[in-house]
Amino acid sequence: MDNMTQDLWQHYQSPLFLLTQALSCDFSFAVITAHNPASTLLSPSQNRLLDRQLLRDIELIGSPYRAMVGASPDLSHMEKSWAVFVDRNMALQLGKKFNQYAIYMVEKGEVSLVPCTLTGHTEVCLGRFNDYVRLVYELPDLTT
Repeated sequence: MDNMTQDLWQHYQSPLFLLTQALSCDFSFAVITAHNPASTLLSPSQNRLLDRQLLRDIELIGSPYRAMVGASPDLSHMEKSWAVFVDRNMALQLGKKFNQYAIYMVEKGEVSLVPCTLTGHTEVCLGRFNDYVRLVYELPDLTT
């Protein structure tokens, strides 16, 4: 495993989730993004296109979902994401389809980092989902 993917895996273990309203942890859900597949930084327009494709797939599944932003704790990196009320298998399928290294699963209020395409990594339980949530008035504009 190279140093870059090891560093990414470490960064993924300190997420910040920006939400406009609290999510109930009574139900399992996944946090999935289509931004920056395989950690390749894309332009805002390329990321918007992928995000629209992911939203279309989520809507075809027919499960409830909510827009959110996944970010680094210092907000230096942010990605449009979706809280999707699907099971783990469906969440992993979506993550793999959009070439994501990992997704987050929230089950019984606990959030775990789950690898999709990164080999050599195992799932990591990060603790209480709500400890990683920041409620905001509106989600940041990621178009620039």
